[in-house]
Amino acid sequence: MAYERKQPSLAVALSLVLLLGLASIRLCRGDVVQFIFGDSLSDVGNNNYLTKSLARAALPWYGIDFGSGMPNGRFCNGRTVADIIGDKMGLPRPPAFLDPAVDADAIFKNGLNYASGGGGILNETSSLFIQRFSLYKQIELFQGTQAYMREKIGEAAADKLFGDAYFVVAMGANDFINNYLLPVYSDSWTYNADTFVAHMVTTLSAQLKLLHQLGARRLTFFGLGPMGCIPLQRILQRSSTACQESTNKLALSFNKQAGAAIRELAASLPNATFQFGDVYDYFQDIIDRPYMHGFNNSHAPCCTLGKIRPTLTCTPLSTLCKDRSKYVFWDEYHPTDRANELIALETLKRLNITVVANSTAS
Repeated sequence: MAYERKQPSLAVALSLVLLLGLASIRLCRGDVVQFIFGDSLSDVGNNNYLTKSLARAALPWYGIDFGSGMPNGRFCNGRTVADIIGDKMGLPRPPAFLDPAVDADAIFKNGLNYASGGGGILNETSSLFIQRFSLYKQIELFQGTQAYMREKIGEAAADKLFGDAYFVVAMGANDFINNYLLPVYSDSWTYNADTFVAHMVTTLSAQLKLLHQLGARRLTFFGLGPMGCIPLQRILQRSSTACQESTNKLALSFNKQAGAAIRELAASLPNATFQFGDVYDYFQDIIDRPYMHGFNNSHAPCCTLGKIRPTLTCTPLSTLCKDRSKYVFWDEYHPTDRANELIALETLKRLNITVVANSTAS
C-alpha cells in the first residue's frame, strides 16, 4: 500500500503529460513575427523610456485616436504605417524594445520594435535630441535579443524565429532634417548633396548586410516621402503652402540610390528577399491634390499652438483641427492616422502583398 501511495494516479500522470505537451506546442508554434527598425514614423514607445530624450510622444494629444486615447509613444494621433501594414498582413504588433513588460514569450509571439524618434542611418544624426537609437544601435539591441532568445528557447527555435520573421527598416529622413540640413552638424559642411547621399547609402548597405548576417531573410526598406513638404520645412522657408523643393530632391536622390543598393543586395546575398518600398509619388499626389484623396488640408499640422509656428511637438496646450481625418499632417513632422492608412495600403499594393485582414481598428 505504501508503494502504491507514492505513485501518481493515471489521471495525474496524463494531466502532467498534457500540460507539458501544451507548453511544448506553445513554445514551438513558431508564429511569424516582425522586427522593426526605424525613427519616429515607426516608434511605438521606445523614446518614452529614454527620459532625457527631447524627442518623445509622451504628452496629449498624441495617441488621441488610438486605443484609450492616451499617449503611447507613437508620434501620431493614431497608427503608424508599420502598424497598418502588419495589421493588414495578419501579423501581431511588436511591442517597443524598452517596454518593461517584454519577455521571451512576448518576443516569441510578437517580435520587437526598436524604432526610435530621431534615429538615423548615421550615428551622429539627431545628437541634439540627446537620447535616441541610431540604426547601428538598434541592430546592436537586436543582437542582444538574439542572444537572449537563444538562451530562453534554444538555438534551433531561435534561428527559426528569426529566419521566418519579417524585418522592416524605415530610416533616413532625420539624416537630412536633423543632420545635413542643419549647419550645427559637421556633415553639413563636410559633404555636398551628392556625396552625403552616397555616404548614407553606403552606410545603409553595410547595415542591411549585417542584418542578413544576423539571420534576416525577408526584409523591406521603406524609402523617403516628400520631406520638403512637411509643415516644418514649409514654415522654415517662410511659406505655409510651398514645398521645399531642394529638400525633396534630396529624398528623390536617396530613394533612387537606396533602391538600387537594395536590389543589388537582394541579388547577391544568399536566400535574401529584400524589397524597396517606394510610394514617394503617391504621397506627393496626396499633398498636391488633397481633395482627390479625401483631405482638405495638406500643408498645415492638425495640432498647433495657435499662430505660433513651428511648435515642434504637439502639447496639451495645443489646439486640434476640427476633423483629424481631413488633415494630411498631424504635427510639424508626421502624418495623421488617415494619411498613414492610405500610404500603407498603397505600399502593400506596390509590393504585391496580399491583404489578409481588413480591420482598420486601432
